[in-house]
Amino acid sequence: LYPGHIPTSPLQKALLAAGSAVMALCDPYRHDMVAVLGETTGCLALTNLRDKMKNHPEGYHILQERPRIRLSTLDMTRLQGLPDGSLGREYVRFLEDNKVSPDTRMPPKFVDDEELAYVIQRYREVHDLMHTLLGMPTNMLGEVVVKWFEAIQTGLPMCVLGAAFGPVRLSTRKLQVLATELVPWAIRSGLNASCVLNVYYEQRWEQPVESLREELGIFPPP
Repeated sequence: LYPGHIPTSPLQKALLAAGSAVMALCDPYRHDMVAVLGETTGCLALTNLRDKMKNHPEGYHILQERPRIRLSTLDMTRLQGLPDGSLGREYVRFLEDNKVSPDTRMPPKFVDDEELAYVIQRYREVHDLMHTLLGMPTNMLGEVVVKWFEAIQTGLPMCVLGAAFGPVRLSTRKLQVLATELVPWAIRSGLNASCVLNVYYEQRWEQPVESLREELGIFPPP
């Protein structure tokens, strides 16, 4: 169906989902297992996200052009030169501060629909932009908060699992902050915000982060 696609039966998908779920719970930083879990359990959620994109002018444009967020497609020098507070500058700052790269996002393998495969690829590639918009780092606390927001936004079982079980590795103090401040804010923002996959981020680099948050309906981080 697309380069790298691996056809699998429903039984094979179930076995992959179970195995990847166990591995991801044991080690949340096993991004390969998290990716497999997302692909083998996300068909209904991906279909819903695809339909939301098709019914939105900007989302439809993204599906038609299929942009990619990778180092090869980003003009890092230009983004670094944008004003502080702009989406592009803050995105690059996030990448630099957390020592992450957009090129680490795995390509889909087990999604049996070429268009849905792009949707999950797009979700993965805008994940760091969610961190940027939500003001969350890549530590376990930040990842759990982003997963709560993404679980509400996308309905992907992988995100729901991460939101539910990610906190077990947090200290008591962080759990208190998570439960009393961060999770309620992430849920309210996720419910209030329009679909984050309907934003053509590559055409919004100059837009201030605060302006984009307000446009989407994301409440200011606590």
